[in-house]
Amino acid sequence: MDPRVREHAEIIADHSTGIEAGENVVISMPREAEALAVALHEIVGDRGANPIYLNNSERASRAFMRARADDESDGGEFETPAHQLALYEESDVVVVARGGANVSEQSDVAPETTAAYRRAMQPVLKERLSKRWCLTQFPTSGHAQLAGMSTEAYENFVWDAVTLDWDAQRDHQAAMVELLDDADEVRIRSGEGTDVTMSVAGNTTLNDYGEKNLPGGEVFTAPVRDSVEGEVHFDMPLYRQGREIEGVRVRFEDGRVESYSAERNEAVLDGVFDTDEGARYLGELGIGMNRNIDQFTYNMLFDEKMGDTVHMAVGAAYEECVGDENEANESAEHVDMIVDMSEDSIIEVDGEVVQRNGTFVFEDGFE
Repeated sequence: MDPRVREHAEIIADHSTGIEAGENVVISMPREAEALAVALHEIVGDRGANPIYLNNSERASRAFMRARADDESDGGEFETPAHQLALYEESDVVVVARGGANVSEQSDVAPETTAAYRRAMQPVLKERLSKRWCLTQFPTSGHAQLAGMSTEAYENFVWDAVTLDWDAQRDHQAAMVELLDDADEVRIRSGEGTDVTMSVAGNTTLNDYGEKNLPGGEVFTAPVRDSVEGEVHFDMPLYRQGREIEGVRVRFEDGRVESYSAERNEAVLDGVFDTDEGARYLGELGIGMNRNIDQFTYNMLFDEKMGDTVHMAVGAAYEECVGDENEANESAEHVDMIVDMSEDSIIEVDGEVVQRNGTFVFEDGFE
């Protein structure tokens, strides 16, 4: 076994989730990530915890969704799987790794089918997110190809990102958390296509340093649901449902997505925004701060953490971010989209510029 796999597993068990004796641990990974699953099982065994291993096969999920969509007896609707919900209800820790062989496996599943499936799975996802959880990446040739990298280079990229000094990253990001935590309004401007304002008053900003997401490297909060106003050009592409979506433009009024377009695969956005009413509101504002992730890879787990970026997610808000006096946006979706902030861009917090062209006010070179 590559020693970096064991190190990856140890970071998950110690830093990200803190697995302890007697706990029930769900380990959900594709077969390509079996080495990481094996390493985690060794650690779980050493600690006296109780693992269960799920093979989260994209190919199997595709087969199921397409078969249900073809079943005309009930319109192709999905039921919430009570047995899977019960599994997460009885779990203490959930570890999920991405890393399938074919990143386009679900590209021929209709967007409306995916939306129906996500609606049915919303209670399961909500229960899973109520536990101590970690989402990570295992480096595979399929994801390396998507990133335009050799398999070896991608392995180095992933494991260099995973094994970062997370205490130092936490301290670096703490300055931005402090700026946002007491803020009322955030304004983001970039180029000619993005000028959007939102309130974050009363909501909490979280410091992501490799716990729930591994790698980490962002600070994030939830906008006040009805406060988002303006237009955003998400000028960096995203990979969703096995399809590349490019050139997304969205206009918000009273918090709601009132119009949108995409230069490529707009139909995927149709499915996202039609999933439910909450999918037309922002659930997250995130600011990428990980300077060690310096290459775009079409993998949102990494891309949203890049320095010089801002991301916004339509759909569900993380409850930990939402203050007692504010409404948490609920949705079966949570779709992150990225704005490049490296040029002709600023972030303002309560009228004060805190980032200019990717450089923060607390970093050298801001002036």
